[in-house]
Amino acid sequence: MPRVGMAYMVARWEEKAIAAAARRRGVELELLHMPSFYALIGDRRLGAKLPSVVLQRSISHYVALSSTLLLESIGVRVVNRGQATAAANDKVWSLSLLAAAGIPTPVTGVAFGSEAASKLAEEIGYPVVVKPTNGSWGRMLALADDWEDLRVILEHREYMPQPEMKVHLIQEYVKKPDRDIRVTVVGGRPVAAIYRYSSHWITNTARGGKAEPAPTEGELGELAVRAAEAVGLEVAGVDVFEDPERGYIVNEVNPVPEFKNTVAVTGVDVAAEILDYLVELARR
Repeated sequence: MPRVGMAYMVARWEEKAIAAAARRRGVELELLHMPSFYALIGDRRLGAKLPSVVLQRSISHYVALSSTLLLESIGVRVVNRGQATAAANDKVWSLSLLAAAGIPTPVTGVAFGSEAASKLAEEIGYPVVVKPTNGSWGRMLALADDWEDLRVILEHREYMPQPEMKVHLIQEYVKKPDRDIRVTVVGGRPVAAIYRYSSHWITNTARGGKAEPAPTEGELGELAVRAAEAVGLEVAGVDVFEDPERGYIVNEVNPVPEFKNTVAVTGVDVAAEILDYLVELARR
């Protein structure tokens, strides 16, 4: 049985589930604790001592990307690859890739100043959602019903020290039902999906939304796989909206997806699916 690895920062439920799946399957899983890890860029001698395939599970976007690029520089195959991780973590980049692949997404634009943002919002049509260009768990999202709302949001962003807050990603508010869909894709297959319900406009189980099983077959699963492939992700959480007129539209893709709630409501052993994919890659 080949040896595989997992890069992580904190052992959350998902990382523990992957380690447990490795024990059940008799797979040697080497844990790479990123806060304790270091390497010289391009050190192939170290790379030869590490597992040939490593799953990236670092909770920090920046640590995930930098450690992936470092591991790749020493000859380690990382899931997901560095370029795909970078693209998925940047909403402008990932939405551009999805659009280029012909995948339906919410109408989205980018502005770099308050006046331009106002004009962009008028063109899209209120209400609009203002998003950071990176981030997850529905953090730093704001809903603007009109220009007065948007003005307050933009003023707050101007006072924030992060340079990315000066880039205003503005998106149409999709009038979906009180739910969205998370599809987990592994190795080009939609292995599980859930509906995430919430009375709040942000439907995310990390923020208290409730979940139920959703189908993976047919159009939904195919769209999720296409979205993951467009961004270059092998393991992904694809978030999908249901528009009453346009049908399924992809909101975003996540390179280090959580799947605790998916397992709880579907019974699908997502950790085992991921582990099996790593072993398959290591055997090639």
